[in-house]
Amino acid sequence: MIKMLKAVLFDLDNTLVDFMRMKEACSDAAIHAMVEAGLPMEEENAKKNLFAMYEEVGIENQTIFEKFLKVEMGKVDFKVLAAGIAAYRKVKAGNLVPYPHVMETLIKLKEKGLKLGIVSDAPRMQAWLRLAEMNLMAFFDVVIALDDTGQLKPSDLPFKAALERIGFKAEEILFVGDNPERDIKGAKGIGMHTALAKYGQFPKGNEKADHDLNNVKDIIKVVDSYK
Repeated sequence: MIKMLKAVLFDLDNTLVDFMRMKEACSDAAIHAMVEAGLPMEEENAKKNLFAMYEEVGIENQTIFEKFLKVEMGKVDFKVLAAGIAAYRKVKAGNLVPYPHVMETLIKLKEKGLKLGIVSDAPRMQAWLRLAEMNLMAFFDVVIALDDTGQLKPSDLPFKAALERIGFKAEEILFVGDNPERDIKGAKGIGMHTALAKYGQFPKGNEKADHDLNNVKDIIKVVDSYK
């Protein structure tokens, strides 16, 4: 028996915000600035090596440019480092934005009386900063980040932490995420309804969601289907 939904939980990066588009734009700007400041590399090779390092140490690593310069220059040249960080920050301010229709969709969900939450693999401060920079903090009753459990999705620990905080049963919750093997698999594993954000960055995977979303505003139709 399908129950009426009481809450919608979201992944954050590439579900509410186009994180990888922002990361690529910021990294492009940082690499260009570092080359201009003295990094002895072609920009295309530098970008390739930087993203290879992201794969190794994590996309959220806060000292990535220092590590990058140690590898590529044998030292941290602070003139080059400062140029890269300054360029990154300038571009980030204009590129960290919600996907189209996110704000109106969240407003409609709140008007329906639903509780809203975030379950993210990002560190706690980074998750909150992204919500603050996009003016989305007020919408969410629960924010579960990596620091809360120390476990990445699809571990059931982040999802269980969200259930405990929000106070509803798994079958009363819809989880929306872009990664089939992390978001959908993890949410389904504890009994949540699931919706795949196909407009996000990771639409490939074997785990099938209950619903597919081509646009974030499609969530409204999904929620209404449970009445």
